[in-house]
Amino acid sequence: MRSTELVSVVIPAYNASATIDETLRSVRAQTHAYLEIIVVDDGSKDDTLDIARRHAAMDPRIRVLSQANAGVAAARNFGWKSAHADLIAFVDADDLWAPTKIERQLHALLGGGKRVGLVYAWYQLIDGESRVLQPGGKPLFEGDVLDDIFCGNFIGNGSAVLVRRQVLIDTQGFESSLRAADAQGCEDLLFYCRAAERHHFAVIPDYLIGYRTLPDNMSSNLPRMLRSWMLVMDEMETRHADRHATLATGLRHYGAWLLFKALRTGRLDYFREVLSLLAGRDKGIALVAFWLDLPGWCVNAVRWRVQASLGRLRRPVKPPVASFPVEEPRQWA
Repeated sequence: MRSTELVSVVIPAYNASATIDETLRSVRAQTHAYLEIIVVDDGSKDDTLDIARRHAAMDPRIRVLSQANAGVAAARNFGWKSAHADLIAFVDADDLWAPTKIERQLHALLGGGKRVGLVYAWYQLIDGESRVLQPGGKPLFEGDVLDDIFCGNFIGNGSAVLVRRQVLIDTQGFESSLRAADAQGCEDLLFYCRAAERHHFAVIPDYLIGYRTLPDNMSSNLPRMLRSWMLVMDEMETRHADRHATLATGLRHYGAWLLFKALRTGRLDYFREVLSLLAGRDKGIALVAFWLDLPGWCVNAVRWRVQASLGRLRRPVKPPVASFPVEEPRQWA
């Protein structure tokens, strides 16, 4: 059965003129039509605001708000505090949603009872042309996920969740002080950790989010991402000292991933800085990440490349690259 529950969708946008048109089309084309779509322009210097207003002229569900540039956390907070619904979803202005994303998450959230405060779905990595590069993981963590989220951000991005307003009230939304500390990047992780302290999670085991990876994404600054993760860890340890080992495991795994990513992209300066930050935090974590976890990442990458090469050799004709599914939105009077 289709629900008539209103869902507010918050889209923070900063200099997103290259992607926000497609993002808005993917949101407007949701099979759950009862949406309030709030675009928060975060002081863009390009055509982001004009594109959002053109969509608003075609679709009365869209409201466009503006603020001086203050970062993604502040933009998300401005959006959800301005929303009318008790159920709120977030999507970054360069990501995409499959058409049934909200409908399926809404069904799970309402069916899970009041203890469930957040529903996430799986994502696929997409490029600048919205072509699928590779699927993300297949996490199935549900219920009390505090230890799981301490070990790693299994949700993976800020465009994957539908939450109750009460969760945002309980957590005070997204932490804008990370940007002030030049450690932005893990605002979504910190929100998920705070949410997991008081609420249960549910999952839709399907790829419903296209998570765009671009060279200038906020997550491309690897040392800053590590500093951001460390600040999240610091806050969690103040309330969960008994989970120090679990939090250290999460830092170790994330540090190894960043080291691997620095090697893969040829950023040896980032590699040295990330390793130095890890060693400054905990030499034991740095050693294990470097000697045990990093080689595993490299072996998996080589294995994936070999398998991909063998697959290409077996196929004389290269298949077309699949694009993330985005439908055209309906016309509104």
